[in-house]
Amino acid sequence: MAAKVKSVFFCQSCGAESPKWVGKCPSCGAWNTYVEELVSKSNGAKTSLSTHRQQVNKPVLIDEIQFREEDRIISYSNELNRVLGGGIVYGSIILLGGEPGIGKSTLMLQLGLHLKDKKVLYISGEESDQQIKLRANRIEAENKNLYVLTEVVMENILTQLSNHPVDVIIIDSIQTLYTGLIESSAGSISQIRECTGQLLKLAKTTGIPIFLIGHITKDGSIAGPKVLEHMVDVVLQFEGDRNHLFRILRASKNRFGSTSEIGIYEMAGEGLREVENPSGILISEKEETLSGTSICVTMEGIRPILLEIQALVSSAVYGTPQRSATGFDLRRLNMLLAVLEKRCGFQLSVKDVFLNLTGGIKVEDPAMDLAVISAILSSNENVPVSHEYCFAAEVGLTGEVRPVTRIEQRIAEAEKLGFKSIFISKFNLKGLKPDKYQIKIIGLNKVEELYKQLFY
Repeated sequence: MAAKVKSVFFCQSCGAESPKWVGKCPSCGAWNTYVEELVSKSNGAKTSLSTHRQQVNKPVLIDEIQFREEDRIISYSNELNRVLGGGIVYGSIILLGGEPGIGKSTLMLQLGLHLKDKKVLYISGEESDQQIKLRANRIEAENKNLYVLTEVVMENILTQLSNHPVDVIIIDSIQTLYTGLIESSAGSISQIRECTGQLLKLAKTTGIPIFLIGHITKDGSIAGPKVLEHMVDVVLQFEGDRNHLFRILRASKNRFGSTSEIGIYEMAGEGLREVENPSGILISEKEETLSGTSICVTMEGIRPILLEIQALVSSAVYGTPQRSATGFDLRRLNMLLAVLEKRCGFQLSVKDVFLNLTGGIKVEDPAMDLAVISAILSSNENVPVSHEYCFAAEVGLTGEVRPVTRIEQRIAEAEKLGFKSIFISKFNLKGLKPDKYQIKIIGLNKVEELYKQLFY
């Protein structure tokens, strides 16, 4: 019997369904997010009650459940293994999102080329096999078990998988897939949801891990319904500036590990290269000490990284002073400037302030506050901060220097890279044994004490 075709409205934000258009989504509260799509449904889609009863699982006491560690595939990349929680879990679906040109396809192709003991199927709906071969030649890696399939129809992909079983599947990208079960264009909400649902069923029934590359919108979120991120097991974000070399891999969701880990890569001519010691690269080498720079000890997950902060404070040429921050929260910069103005008496409201984090990396660690203030004061006074100093402390609205977490790891990383002194909060000194470190640990209580230590 022919399938019925009807018009349904879907919310682009949460995927909620409505028979008519509404201005405000009753599910997520977003405005003007409903779009119309044509959906076909078969009349014979009803399932008998007896079939449902056969599929129902019985409740089990939690004490009777036998726990076992998940089996994982160890990839070539230690950074990827760290972010995933120790490797690729069998039967998992991993969604990788990022801006165009950031290196998502390169990262996945490198993964497929280096899994030499596994049969890998690379499905591309955006590039031809010749383009994929060209990128593989640039990466300079060979894998005789890597198969390439240029296909966008979901039914054809499932047919190929039934004829040629594989161990790992990579799909580039989920927005290009299309299934004949839904009467709408590829990339629509219903198409993405249906294709992902079929892939989810495939991964859970066969145990094949599946990587999905996803497009992102202008605001940085993954394109498609929000339910897409709920369906998958792991959501990875590939971040970075295309004008810089460094890329950061983060996990915003991970059912098999922590979401606090990051992986750092460097874009090179032969592909993405792992950065084992990012601190040594993110601190620039200078022949002379210049004002307006300072070094902060930040944490990305459980990984300490030393990062250089550059600040420029100059007289405002025009009436309204400018405030600009690259890689740092602009609202937090305005807060720190207000603290310096109100609590310490510095006249910064009539001056332009520009702040930059080297390497094109974005960091949200509050322990950067003290280093940011040091760089601003150094540029304002035109007096350089010693290149042997580093900073790790948060600054409150009252001007107090607040403690931060994992202070021992931060101190150990600074000592390893040869710094002579580190400025922290006095409250972090409690329970700390400064004698076991060769680096000098200076505890501060107020921002005024920092100014006296640096410039008196």
